[in-house]
Amino acid sequence: MKKLFVLFTCFQIAIQVAAQTRNPQTGQKANVERLPILPGAFQINEYLPLLKGKRVGVFANNTSIIGSSHLVDTLQKLGVTIAKIFGPEHGFRGKADAGEQVDTYTDSATGIKVVSLYGKKTKPSEADLQDVDILLFDIQDVGARFYTYISSLQEFLESAIQNNKPLIVLDRPNPNGFYVDGPVLDSDYKSFVGMQPIPVVYGMTLGEYTEMLLGEQWLPQRIIRKQDKKISLGELLGFEAENSNFKLYVVRCKNYTHKSRYILPVKPSPNLPDMSCVYWYPSTCFFEGTYVTEGRGTEHPFAIFGHPALPDTLFSFTPHPTEGIKDPKLNGRLCYGWDLTTQPTPDRIELQWLIKAYKLFNNKDSFFITPKSKLPTKYYFNILAGNSELMAQLEQGKTEDEIRQSWQPKLIAFKKIRKKYLLYPDFE
Repeated sequence: MKKLFVLFTCFQIAIQVAAQTRNPQTGQKANVERLPILPGAFQINEYLPLLKGKRVGVFANNTSIIGSSHLVDTLQKLGVTIAKIFGPEHGFRGKADAGEQVDTYTDSATGIKVVSLYGKKTKPSEADLQDVDILLFDIQDVGARFYTYISSLQEFLESAIQNNKPLIVLDRPNPNGFYVDGPVLDSDYKSFVGMQPIPVVYGMTLGEYTEMLLGEQWLPQRIIRKQDKKISLGELLGFEAENSNFKLYVVRCKNYTHKSRYILPVKPSPNLPDMSCVYWYPSTCFFEGTYVTEGRGTEHPFAIFGHPALPDTLFSFTPHPTEGIKDPKLNGRLCYGWDLTTQPTPDRIELQWLIKAYKLFNNKDSFFITPKSKLPTKYYFNILAGNSELMAQLEQGKTEDEIRQSWQPKLIAFKKIRKKYLLYPDFE
């Protein structure tokens, strides 16, 4: 077994060095770290002893990889019993459309039951966990509040606590973890695309975020209990599933800091196919709450966006069905807008594109998607923003500097909270 671990570790490092040298999505050279960044899943020696002899419930998708091997396949080959798989938005294999409902099914490749935790059902039930001793979470996040994986993490965490199951989080680098920016969510606008009072870009890994959820007691009061805590590896090794209370153990990444520009080895979801899309997503996802297409149905969703009513002197494109979106917004219609794939990587939320699109849109009454009730809390744009202020500021013609200045008090307060839970050196 020791020889296997040594060989496997060498293989992991070789794969990750290659991933850090060249972006597999674009083929462009990336900034090479002095030491390769290794996600938590790569630290098999650290968490394998916790899983041996236990029935494991794994929350995973297509991003849950170790080198070129899927986490589930790797664990099965090492003799770990995977009792059940839980999947987030886009499903366990990561191929479902955004928002598409995925039913519970048996995975053909592994023969393991897969329980979907997106849609009406967002957390494992007591019945789901009857044949599970310990839970394992391994998902690649992209660091934006409205990317639903952090909401799935919270629901999974809550279920672990309620059902007295230890939880291991295999941490992964945040590709947008090198800054913090955007409006902080107001509690009136809570939804599955924003459950906590954090900014759009929160600059934390999922391991750090999990510790913040517990440390700040942001979970519902019926779930929080005094005995819930993070523990050491040795304590978790000694747990007995029959009478244990919830315990958390985070397996950290190696050689990662919040200054790192981590290149994702696989696309995190169907509509984020390359790093340009990942970097622009926090700035342009707001268009989902408007009649302007956010670029689904193009080669670069969220890096390409526009509308037929915008000036025809702008960049032109036509959305069409692609993997991950069967019926994109403005399907088959010639649109005019912007292509940001050649722009420098943003290190803040860039509002200029949203402001330009609104100013150039002739019929401003038809810019935002309007709910039947017309209540501020029902506008999807406001749900994404986390408040109604951003919409009002756009309508009032506020400048980008004025809007950004309005975010600062709450951003400063959040950064103080965030600092308490960082597991890696910060960018400032």
